[in-house]
Amino acid sequence: MSRSHPQTIQLRSVGSQQTQAPLSPQLAVQNPSSHSWASLSRPPPWGLGCLLALQHILVLASLLCASHLLLLRSLPPGGLSYSPAHLLASSLFACGVSTTLQTWMGSRLPLVQAPSFEFLVPALVLTNRKLPLAIQQPGNSSHLLHPCEGPGCHSLELRNTSLQEVSGAVVVSGLLQGILGLLGAPGHLFLHCGPLVLAPSLVVAGLSAHREVALFCSGHWGLALLLILLMVVCSQHLGSCQLPPCPWRPASTSSTCTRIPAFRFLSVLVPVACVWIISALLGLSVIPLELSAPTEAPWFWLPHPAEWVWPLLTPRALAAGISMALATSISSLGCYALCSWLLHLPCPPPHACSRGLSLEGLGSVLAGLLGSPLGTASSFPNVGTVSLIQAGSQRVAHLVGLLCVGLGLSPRLAHLLTTIPLPVLGGVLGVTQAVVVSTGFSNFHLADIDSGRNVFIVGFSIFMALLLPRWLREAPVLLSTGWSPLDVLLHSLLAEHIFLAGLLGFLLENTIPGTRLERGLGQGLPSPFTAQEARMPQNSREKAAQEYELPLPLQNLCPCIPQPARCLCPLPEDPGNEEGGPAEPGETADLLPGFGEQYPRSSREELRPH
Repeated sequence: MSRSHPQTIQLRSVGSQQTQAPLSPQLAVQNPSSHSWASLSRPPPWGLGCLLALQHILVLASLLCASHLLLLRSLPPGGLSYSPAHLLASSLFACGVSTTLQTWMGSRLPLVQAPSFEFLVPALVLTNRKLPLAIQQPGNSSHLLHPCEGPGCHSLELRNTSLQEVSGAVVVSGLLQGILGLLGAPGHLFLHCGPLVLAPSLVVAGLSAHREVALFCSGHWGLALLLILLMVVCSQHLGSCQLPPCPWRPASTSSTCTRIPAFRFLSVLVPVACVWIISALLGLSVIPLELSAPTEAPWFWLPHPAEWVWPLLTPRALAAGISMALATSISSLGCYALCSWLLHLPCPPPHACSRGLSLEGLGSVLAGLLGSPLGTASSFPNVGTVSLIQAGSQRVAHLVGLLCVGLGLSPRLAHLLTTIPLPVLGGVLGVTQAVVVSTGFSNFHLADIDSGRNVFIVGFSIFMALLLPRWLREAPVLLSTGWSPLDVLLHSLLAEHIFLAGLLGFLLENTIPGTRLERGLGQGLPSPFTAQEARMPQNSREKAAQEYELPLPLQNLCPCIPQPARCLCPLPEDPGNEEGGPAEPGETADLLPGFGEQYPRSSREELRPH
C-alpha cells in the first residue's frame, strides 16, 4: 500500500487508438491539499464496477428499508395480504427499471432511482393525518418511535386499504410528474433557478433526514458510531492510499495497470461489511418485526400489476399524489444540478430535465401498479455517495439497475437486505446526507454571499423550510379546512422540507431585485451554475453539453415526436448539435477540487462510444 504521487497514471482515450497515456504532473495534482488519485475516464473495470454498484445497492437498501419501515410502523397492528418481502421486491424492480431508463434516455446522468423521503411524508399524512414520528426522549435514553394510537387511527381491517390508497397516490404522482415533464414546464423553470435557489434546497434536503437518522442510530449507538468512524477513515484519512499494482485491470486489452484508491472507492462497502459481520457475531442483527416475513418468500417471482389488488384512487389519494409530484420534482431537479456539478458538467438543459422527470414519473406509475407504497425518484444519498467516493460512472448506474431488477425478481434475496442492522442503515444515511449538506453549502460561493439580498434569501429559505414542518408537527390543533382532501394536500406540502425551501428560494430569488453577477449568473449564460461554466472554454462547454443528448438511435425518432412533446429533444440551435453529432456520456468523472477548468478538455473532449 502506498501513497499517491504526482506521477499517477490516468487512463484516457486518445484519438482512434484509445491508448493509455500518462497525464502531466500539473494535471495530476491541482490542489496540494486534496487526495490525488487516478481518475478513470474510460468505463471502470468490470470487477471494480460491480463493487461500486453493490455499494450503491447498500445505500439504496438503507433508504428503501428506512422508508418502508417508517410507513409500516405508522399503520395500526395487523397483517397484510402480502409479505413485506414482496413489497421490497416490487420497489426494487421499479427502481431498477427506472434507473436503467434514466441513465439511457432520461437525464443521462449516473443517477440511482430510489423511494425518497419526499414520497414518505405524504404517505404518512395520508395514512395517519398526523406524522407518526412521535419521538419521546425520557432523560438521556434512546429515541423511541410510537405509532398513532388515537381515535383517528385506522382500524385493523383497513390496513390493506390504507396501503392501496398510498399506492394510488404514487400512481397519481407518477402521472402528474410525467405530464409535467412532457409539457417541459420544470425544465424551463429550472433555467430561473440560480445558486440561491438550488443551494438552500440541497442544504435542507440533507438536514431534513436528521430525525430518521437519529431514530435508526438509536437502536445501537455503538454500531452506528463504529460505522461512521470507518466511513470517515476510509474516505478521508485513507482516501489517497492505493493498492500495490495491481489487482485491478482496465477494461481494455492492454496490460498496463492503474493504481486505484480502493479505500476511497469502497468507503461504504467495506465499513458496512465489517459492522454487519460484527453485529452478526454479537447477535445484534435482528430483523424489525414490521419487515419480517411470516413465511419464507419465494426465490423467483415475476412482478406484475394488480397481483394482489389495484391501487385505490380517492380524492385523498389525489391530494397526496399532487404533493408527492411537486416535492419529488423539486428534489430530482436538485439531484440533477448536484450530480452535474460534481461531474464538472454544465447544468442539465431543459430537454434533459424534462426527459428525466418524465421517466421518473413512469417509474412511479410502475411502482404504484406493482403495489409499492413508494415511488421512484433520484436519490440524494446515492448522489452523496458519488461525492464521497469521488467517482461517477454510467456503467455503474446500469449495473445498479440490473442488480435491482434481479433482486426484484427474487423476494427472498430482496428480504436479505432487511438483515442489515438498523444502526447501519442510520449510519449510512447520516454520512451520505451530511455530504449533501456540505455540497449545498459549497455552492453558495457561486453567488455574492456578502450581499444583504443574498444573505436574506439564504437564511429565510432554510430557516422557514425547517420551521414550518416542525410547527405543523407540534401544533396542538391540527390544521383543518373541513374538507379532508384539502387537509391532506396542505399537511403534505407544509411538511415537505425541500418543497418549502425550493418554493421560497425561487419566489425570493426571482422577485427581489439583483444583478446577474450578484445572483451568481454569468453574462449571457442562462444556467444555474453559470459562474463555474463561464470559466470553461467555449469549445469544452459545447462538447460537455453533448453529454445530455439522446442516444443516436433515439435521435432519429425526434422528428416523429408530436409537437407538444418536442421539449424532450434538443433544439437544433443547442450547442450540443453544432459540432459533429452526439457523444456518449463520459463514464467516470474526476472530482478533484480545482480540476473543473482543465477537466472537460483533458478527459471528456476525446471520449467516444467504445
